[in-house]
Amino acid sequence: MDTTTDRSRRGFLRAMRLLAGGAAVASSNVPIFATDAAAPDLAVVSGEDPKAMVKQAVAALGGMKRFVSRGDVVVVKPNMAWVRRPETAANTNPDVIAALIEMAFNAGAKTVKVFDRGAAQTTDYRDAYAASGIAEAARKAGAVAPLTYDLPSVKFPIKDGVFLKESLVWKDALECDCFINVPVAKHHGVTQLTLAMKNHLGLIAGNRQEWHRNLDQALADFAFAFRPKLTVLDAYRIMVRDGPHGGNLRDVQLAKQCIVGANQASVDAYGTTLFGKRPTDIGHIAIAGKMGVGEIDLAKLKIAQVTV
Repeated sequence: MDTTTDRSRRGFLRAMRLLAGGAAVASSNVPIFATDAAAPDLAVVSGEDPKAMVKQAVAALGGMKRFVSRGDVVVVKPNMAWVRRPETAANTNPDVIAALIEMAFNAGAKTVKVFDRGAAQTTDYRDAYAASGIAEAARKAGAVAPLTYDLPSVKFPIKDGVFLKESLVWKDALECDCFINVPVAKHHGVTQLTLAMKNHLGLIAGNRQEWHRNLDQALADFAFAFRPKLTVLDAYRIMVRDGPHGGNLRDVQLAKQCIVGANQASVDAYGTTLFGKRPTDIGHIAIAGKMGVGEIDLAKLKIAQVTV
């Protein structure tokens, strides 16, 4: 048996035991529509259709109108840094992005922007935008997909940062009314996993190598200062080896899940279980929990489990 698959299965079962011990869990194939006060901390949706899954997950949190108001400018930040096809799980699933754009417009958004900074190996970001399928999906849904090297940047102060004190960030990400972070769940050779907080590196307009001098602390520092309104972890396909670039389908597993929450650290905490790990196994997630970015103890979270 593939040891990674076995660890993933054990991790998932361990998470479910934790949840049964302390968190409220709902399991249903009936749509959940939560009010703000009654909304769970996380919605974990399983299914076959990525669009239906993310729509159900957002509905479980109270619906997109909880996060987007009429006339809002919305930024949807996927991982589309790699010149890779969707099936490799190197980038966010384009169907998930399309669904979020549709929901944002239905909630009254005026404009939806979708962008990411390409990886160091990506010389022309247009190649990654095209190969991922995200740029086309975004435009078909009515959003714009600007290239980040065409966007203005501004210094963003990191208040109370331990390692990071400021960072150069794309101005559009800071000035929007609603920022939605939409990473794909995958392995990473440096940080073990790249989930929501690691996806923030795509917002950095300056020298990202500076972060790598103390990467785990830098990721936690930035997350402490920069708080998305909504975090959507695409785990329909997950990359279990050779991340973050991948490219070999043997490194991809079908988890067929979508994890959504208002707190990025909590989403990341759950995301670790997809790989048979605990939140405290991942350096930047453990640090973020200690800093107060969000709750990473799954037993203390109210989690809605839904199948569509």
